[in-house]
Amino acid sequence: MSTEVKREKINRHTPGYSTRPGLYGLNRSDTGASLNSPEGRDSETGLTTSFNSSDVDQPAKAETGDSMLVYVLNKNSQPLMPCTSAKARIILKQGKAEVIARKPFTIRLIYGSSGYRQSVTLGVDSGFTHIGVSAVAEKKELYSSEVKLRTDIVKLNSERRQYRRSRRNRKTWYRKARFLNRKKPEGWLAPSIQHKLDSHIKLIERVGKILPITRTVIGVAAFDIQKIKNPGISGTGYQNGDQKGFWNVREYVLYRDNHTCQNCKGKSKDPVLEVHHIISRQTGGDSPDNLITLCKTCHDKVSLGKIKLKVKPSKQFKAETFMTMVRWRLVNELRKDGHDIYHTYGYITKGNRIELGLSKSHTNDAFVIAGGNNQARSIPYRIIQNRRNNRSLQINRKGYKPSIRKQRYPLQPGDLVKSGNMLCTVKGVFSYGKQIRLKDISGVTINTRFENVSLVKYGKGFRYAA
Repeated sequence: MSTEVKREKINRHTPGYSTRPGLYGLNRSDTGASLNSPEGRDSETGLTTSFNSSDVDQPAKAETGDSMLVYVLNKNSQPLMPCTSAKARIILKQGKAEVIARKPFTIRLIYGSSGYRQSVTLGVDSGFTHIGVSAVAEKKELYSSEVKLRTDIVKLNSERRQYRRSRRNRKTWYRKARFLNRKKPEGWLAPSIQHKLDSHIKLIERVGKILPITRTVIGVAAFDIQKIKNPGISGTGYQNGDQKGFWNVREYVLYRDNHTCQNCKGKSKDPVLEVHHIISRQTGGDSPDNLITLCKTCHDKVSLGKIKLKVKPSKQFKAETFMTMVRWRLVNELRKDGHDIYHTYGYITKGNRIELGLSKSHTNDAFVIAGGNNQARSIPYRIIQNRRNNRSLQINRKGYKPSIRKQRYPLQPGDLVKSGNMLCTVKGVFSYGKQIRLKDISGVTINTRFENVSLVKYGKGFRYAA
């Protein structure tokens, strides 16, 4: 084994080592340039870089992987202006800072520093399944990310409800009826909607922990669902809809379908008619567009999977409804927390984006919302929102669904822990929680005991994609 290979193996497990270029992958040219430049000299009173110094005026360039920004916190964990990776390497080698996060790469100064702060505007492109975020300064885009939100809340809540009801039927022979004593609090939202609203707020707060945000602009929108379905509607047409004069939705659907099975057209001669959901009720709802009239014979065959309906599902307007419901809630909730909040509309964002010649994307929309024009762009992070798997309802490898269980061990896969001086991710737990299998930043697997690690962060919430 050569000396270079041995040194590589040693360095791989030393604190602050990474195979990622531009972070800790040191080059002679990078190190020499940073040490010989004025930006490479730091002081005990503050962190001075080419970007967070008011005295240095340099032309902005597009961000690449070799010139990525490192986010800086002071001794009290308050955000400062980011610095370059070369500067971060120097102060880490000198022992003046410590690494507290890998994605996005964030360091915290050990010595006291007030730091220099610029005006930073945060633009948020709110959405139902994706959120675009962009933090823009005068000359550079400091942060950019596209977040994919969870869409399994309704499904998981429905499964949980089924398990709870089945257990209630098994364990309780008689249970007093409770259907009128559950008054919902003022401002109540459905769990799936409330979760997405909370995700927007949590994401904005996370960005505010690594950057000194002075102003936040949120892109909101309001949709007229009736206008989308019927472009010619106006005036009293909103009050005189198709269901006017009917007792309920079922009566309207039967009348609409002429009290005839839409599959066999009455050939089965079954007098019993059913109203069938084209898409399951938990995801499609009870709107007339999602309902169809079937005879009992055809309905039973559809339920058993013997026949398949040749009906095109209607368009769902979940995203439009969500944006209309939460647009002011999001703005007002953030204003309660003391944020300087402003809002804009989608048509304004679209016009500005076309004027700048940018393609349609969540990150570009957020950049325009933040007031970006000719600033140097950063490489966007891809963030996926996941759940902590402590109430597993997934099918196991034998094809069975286990019962709802609580967290079995203190640590679970995905948690961020510290083993010695290294930050690692928990890959697995075995031997009744006594042994932990870890994966370090270079992908090397390490087996150790539970007592040898300390928890840094639970692996729930937002996860940065590779």
